[in-house]
Amino acid sequence: MYCTPDYKFPNDEREQDRLNLVHYAIYYLCDEKLFLAPVNPHGKRILDTGTGTGKWPIEMGDLYPSAELTGVDLSPIQPRWAPPNVRFIVEDIEEDWIETELYDFIHCRYLMGSIKDWPRLVQKFYQHLKPGGWVEFKDSSSTIFSEDGSVTPDYKVAEMLRNLKMASDKIGINMDHAPLLKGWMEQAGFTSIEQRLMRLPIGTWPKNKRLKLIGAMMASHYLEGVEAFTLIPFTEILGWTTTEVDELNKQVRAAVQTKGVHALHHYYVVWGQKPET
Repeated sequence: MYCTPDYKFPNDEREQDRLNLVHYAIYYLCDEKLFLAPVNPHGKRILDTGTGTGKWPIEMGDLYPSAELTGVDLSPIQPRWAPPNVRFIVEDIEEDWIETELYDFIHCRYLMGSIKDWPRLVQKFYQHLKPGGWVEFKDSSSTIFSEDGSVTPDYKVAEMLRNLKMASDKIGINMDHAPLLKGWMEQAGFTSIEQRLMRLPIGTWPKNKRLKLIGAMMASHYLEGVEAFTLIPFTEILGWTTTEVDELNKQVRAAVQTKGVHALHHYYVVWGQKPET
C-alpha cells in the first residue's frame, strides 16, 4: 500500500516494522537518547513531524507525562492506543498547517526522499516555534562509504542509492539534504545551532557491541526494505521493468551480507533555537 501519489514508498505492516527497527537503531546511535537538543520537555508542547508509526512521541509521552505530544504524518498508521498526552494528526507538513498554536520543541527525522522544499520547511518550523523554542533534525546522507576502501563504486547498495537519488531528482526531491540542514537553519534565523556527525554502520562488522547491534539493525533495514525503496521509484520514474528491479534488489541483499565490507552512512543530528526576542 502506498499512502499518496507524491510519496513513493509503502506504509504496510512490513514497512511499519522496518520503521520501528530504524527508530531503535537511531536511539542506540544517539546513546539511548530520544533527542540531543538541550530541551526540558516537562510541560512543553512538542511536535514530531513525519512521525511514522508514532514510536518517538509515544516513548516521549511515557517519559514526560506532563508534556503534550503531537505526531503528524501523511499516513494514519499510528497505533490506536497511545499515552493520554499523545495525539496524532494526518497532514502534509509541506502544506499549510491546521495547527496555529506554537510549539516549544519540533522534532524531525528520517524524511530523506520525502520533502520537496527543505529551506521552506525549515522556515516553517521556525514560524511555528515559540520564542526560545528548539528544533532538532536527524537524517543520514544518501551516500555509503568506508574508511578502509572496502566500499567500491560498484557496491550494489551504493548503486541502488545512486539510482534512487536519480529518481528523486526527477520529481524535485533532494536526497542530500542532511549536510545542508545547518546552513538552512542559519538562513531561517535559528541560533545556538549545533551539529553532531556520527557514523552509522551497515552490517555486524564493528567490534564495538553497541555499533554491532546498530549495524545488524541497519542490515535488516536494507534486507527487508530494499523493495520498498526501489519498486515504485524505479518503475514509475526511471522506467525500469520489475524484473530489472528484482535483480538489483537481489544483488543489494547479497552485498549487505558480504563479509569484509565495512559500509557506513554519515548520520547528522542538528539542533538550534529560535531567539527569545
